[in-house]
Amino acid sequence: MPADRPAGRRALPPVRLHSDAELARDALGAPLLARAVRLARWAGPETRVGAGGELPDEQLAPAAEALGMSPDEDGRAYASEAWRIAVDTGLVEVTDPEGEGADFGTVTAGGALPLVTGGSPQDVLALWQDAFDAVFDDAIAPVLEDPDAIIGQDGGIDFDALGWDPEAETEFLDGVLGNLYLLTAGGTGDVEEQVPLPALAASMIVPDDMREPTDAVLEQVSDAMMRLDDQFRVLEPIGLVEYRPVDEALMAEEGAEPALPGVEEDISRYGLVKLTPLGLYGVRNRLVESGESVPVVGDLAGKDADALLDGVAYYPDGAARAETAQWLGARAPLQAARELLAAARGTDPGAPMRRLRCQQALALAGPEAEPAVRDVLDDRELGGLARVWLAERGAPDVPPPPEAMVFWLAVDTIAAQLDAEGDLAEVQDLIVGLVGQHGGFFDAVWRVDHPATVDVLEAMGRLHPDRKTAKDARKAAFKARSRG
Repeated sequence: MPADRPAGRRALPPVRLHSDAELARDALGAPLLARAVRLARWAGPETRVGAGGELPDEQLAPAAEALGMSPDEDGRAYASEAWRIAVDTGLVEVTDPEGEGADFGTVTAGGALPLVTGGSPQDVLALWQDAFDAVFDDAIAPVLEDPDAIIGQDGGIDFDALGWDPEAETEFLDGVLGNLYLLTAGGTGDVEEQVPLPALAASMIVPDDMREPTDAVLEQVSDAMMRLDDQFRVLEPIGLVEYRPVDEALMAEEGAEPALPGVEEDISRYGLVKLTPLGLYGVRNRLVESGESVPVVGDLAGKDADALLDGVAYYPDGAARAETAQWLGARAPLQAARELLAAARGTDPGAPMRRLRCQQALALAGPEAEPAVRDVLDDRELGGLARVWLAERGAPDVPPPPEAMVFWLAVDTIAAQLDAEGDLAEVQDLIVGLVGQHGGFFDAVWRVDHPATVDVLEAMGRLHPDRKTAKDARKAAFKARSRG
């Protein structure tokens, strides 16, 4: 890992968010929020609520009917859930019971209700975020099978007796949603494929350095998977996730809890989940509030070329291209190319990666960038990438590079790939290809005056698949180190 990247914190990928208007439409279409709005409009002066703001049993059936549902147990449960969201988000205001012996309070329209039709997209999204936070609390709440058995001496719930730790539960579900954010927002920054529930549960339980999970760890993963199945069923109606629940037939096949899927088994039976675009927005807000650095594609569009190349250095390639395209779109191509080339210079540890991102940016800049590229043909640090750019475009009159520039570019290219910590097989292919292109590669490359020469040669000694060539690389690394 490069020295300038903090250790111990996950690198969250940049995401491509939908517009506020699109997200607000999604928010208003979320089933649970839509039901809460309908109940807020249904409620009137005659509506009575309990001391905690809840609808009493006799009001749940009319509330269910107001939602277009049957007033059976399921309909009343939907109405009760939607009413809690209406109260928690300020769609309705509850007045506490007044007078001695009063059992019920009254209801008026809340300040948030007019925002549904008259507010800005940001107002709607703030309302939805409040609803999501309330549903999050519901998702981590304990199941009270016998509430009377866990009432403490003060009349409240004895959480110690229940064995429920709200902070630990919050941390667990936030961690799950953070991992889902990482897995769902792929290399392009867009919402991608669904994540198998067992893989998501394992990401929270199995240590990174554990090759073969023990039976005890696998049992924890199975427990976590079922816990998440319940929680995602709660979170789906607010529009946070698309969720395919665990196949209930597995319960009957395996007992109380399903075993983890076998190699040949249909993984979808064990649950599939992904964040929606609205969910991506909501989880990102929670991550930001927790102090995480969570970039968005477009954050760097208004900044200079130095900030762009440093910022996209460790982005996934697709997200780096999307960010760079926005940056280029706001500038004249020739001036943008000059700024990028100037920012790519340097001998610091991050310079090879900046030059790699600069080369990728120039590939998007178009033919108007050619004068700026030709201006750096004699530059030791940039002349190699300039020739590559011109050759790829079939430009005429491209001067052949001096031998020293060829080997300097080889070292710089490998250094960038090593810094990127990308696919090992791709790095090996690059090393094999560069060595094979140049006779006497190691006789020349150890003399290259590049800050990364020793590190690159040592890496080649580790990674080259041919034992003799790997040994030659290690000898060259020794010579380069002795020379310095």
